[in-house]
Amino acid sequence: MLLMQQISSTVDPVLYGRFAFLVVDDCSDATLKQPTQSYVGQSLSILRLWRNVGHQKAIALGLAYLADQPDQYPTVVMDSDGEDLPADIAKLMEASTQQPNKIVFAHRSQRHEGVIFRFFYLIYKTIFRLLTGRIITFGNFSLIPPHQLQKLVHVSEIWNNYPGGVIRSRLSYMAIPIERGNRLAGNSKMNFVSLVLHGLSTISVLMDTTAVRIALFCVLATGVSLLGMAAVAYLHLFTNVDVPGWASFLVLSFFVVILQAFLISILLIFMVLSYRTQQHFMPANQYRDFIERVDSLPIVSTPAPVVSSAS
Repeated sequence: MLLMQQISSTVDPVLYGRFAFLVVDDCSDATLKQPTQSYVGQSLSILRLWRNVGHQKAIALGLAYLADQPDQYPTVVMDSDGEDLPADIAKLMEASTQQPNKIVFAHRSQRHEGVIFRFFYLIYKTIFRLLTGRIITFGNFSLIPPHQLQKLVHVSEIWNNYPGGVIRSRLSYMAIPIERGNRLAGNSKMNFVSLVLHGLSTISVLMDTTAVRIALFCVLATGVSLLGMAAVAYLHLFTNVDVPGWASFLVLSFFVVILQAFLISILLIFMVLSYRTQQHFMPANQYRDFIERVDSLPIVSTPAPVVSSAS
């Protein structure tokens, strides 16, 4: 539990003494064991899952478990690899004190990944903005007020993507600039395919908006194609300009674009209708199906903030 050791050594002792920890073990490390009492603040609970569901779903299950507890406290969501710096918890809490009704995210002001990763991440953010009309500059590291947690676990979209689900939920949120840390140990298991799937899952959460924007693009492409076909026909029928031999191929290409735009629009309509009629996974109601057991250390006194860490 390198993260807990780092938290205990960097967080103010008075603040650290108020922490209770919930570690979500999604079977990614079969050797995960309970640390000694000196590293767990007031308490430690380990949520053991039946199977590896991925870090986004693990976060949703952890939040649903916390929301189902009799006592509610501010919840900090952290990744357990150490890239979320424990010293920044105080910054999230300070921002939450100033804006108590908002979920506070950590906006990554500086990243330590390689040039290639940052290049593709910039492409992802650009595509996300074009398709959704939103700007996303934050990840999982966040603080959730107690009353917002109850609402958030009834948002089915956090099952696919936690930050995207918050955006879709229309709950109040904000982001503050916080630098990203370095991994405590090992290398990230996230490869290029995983990154693409993660980006697509974020975009899919805002499917309605994305579908409308793609449909508008199809309408625009159809309009441009019709204008192109009209221009070629006008030149051929009403002017003395010699239309070159590739004009017929150009008209055919415009027609293919129109046909593709029509088919894409039809496909989008069926996808959105199907999405709206499906029964979606609700973390607040169904999280127990994924929990094998909960290992807990005794709570020595009443905790305040709760730190949820998805491993």
